Amino acid sequence: MYRYKTCGTCSSEIRFDVDEENKLRNVQIIGGCRGNTQGVCRLCEGRDLDEVEDMLKGILCRNGTSCPDQLSRAITKYKSERNA
Repeated sequence: MYRYKTCGTCSSEIRFDVDEENKLRNVQIIGGCRGNTQGVCRLCEGRDLDEVEDMLKGILCRNGTSCPDQLSRAITKYKSERNA
């Protein structure tokens, strides 16, 4: 499971797996607004990694970011580490 420490949001961490078809699995946002973060996680489950990264990038709440934006940043970091 990939873990990403969030910055600038009420949530503290994002966790997810990526399957062999490049789909997000077991998406979890720790902390934050429970209803919203659960909704984001369910909507992202089973979706293509690149699709979710593009879809959520730049969504703002406060501090120039949001939980969805942080998930996008987590995916970007995951991909850079995977390809390193």
